[in-house]
Amino acid sequence: MFKHIRADLAIIRERDPAARGPLEILLCYPGFQALSLHRLSHRLWRSRLPLKLAARLLSQLGRNLTGVEIHPGARIGHGVFIDHGMGVVIGETAEVGDRCLLYQGVTLGGTGKDHGKRHPTLANNVVIGAGAKVLGAIEVGANTRIGAGSVVVRDVEADCTVVGIPGRVIHQSGVRINPLAHSALPDAEASVIRNLMERIDQLEGQVRSLQENLRIMAAASGRPLREARNGQAQNLKDREILEFLGD
Repeated sequence: MFKHIRADLAIIRERDPAARGPLEILLCYPGFQALSLHRLSHRLWRSRLPLKLAARLLSQLGRNLTGVEIHPGARIGHGVFIDHGMGVVIGETAEVGDRCLLYQGVTLGGTGKDHGKRHPTLANNVVIGAGAKVLGAIEVGANTRIGAGSVVVRDVEADCTVVGIPGRVIHQSGVRINPLAHSALPDAEASVIRNLMERIDQLEGQVRSLQENLRIMAAASGRPLREARNGQAQNLKDREILEFLGD
């Protein structure tokens, strides 16, 4: 218990420049308070004695005090930091690895009504941006970043960057991420739009060239130039666009 608390204190001091000391963290950080109460409720939940109701009541107390809802059945690793915390929801069968960083509004939610594993599993050093939703019994690999507002419903491999609704992997590498650089995410939509604009410019240039050639040929032959007919749209085979659109 105290080992977890020391790890939680250490990770907050490491990752939050606003933290000025252990006393301030103890009194003013709802994420730390919610995790500390969860450690107690989780012990009650796993006890052989009939204490599950007491565990739920303690977790409900933590929810009312901190705005963070963690089911007592969830498994939380060492050095987890819930920054700001308001609106965070962690379901019963969720598993959070060591040194993960969750921002406000994050949901680790379940899907379906079946019993058993129905919530996500986060490996070590995962960063989930504000308002992101990770849903279902999926696995998120180590050192992965999930952008703010994303909705992830499929497994994610390690060392990935995920953005969008539904969440799509837009970058993968073997480099360990900086957990505080969660805002430094590529703009997938801007990249696709830029690609389409370049293609449109290229096609318009080709059309103008063809029209000019037709006018020259018509003038040389003395025949009237017929109006061009609209052809069928061609499928865009660009890899970047297909990745953005998904299956």
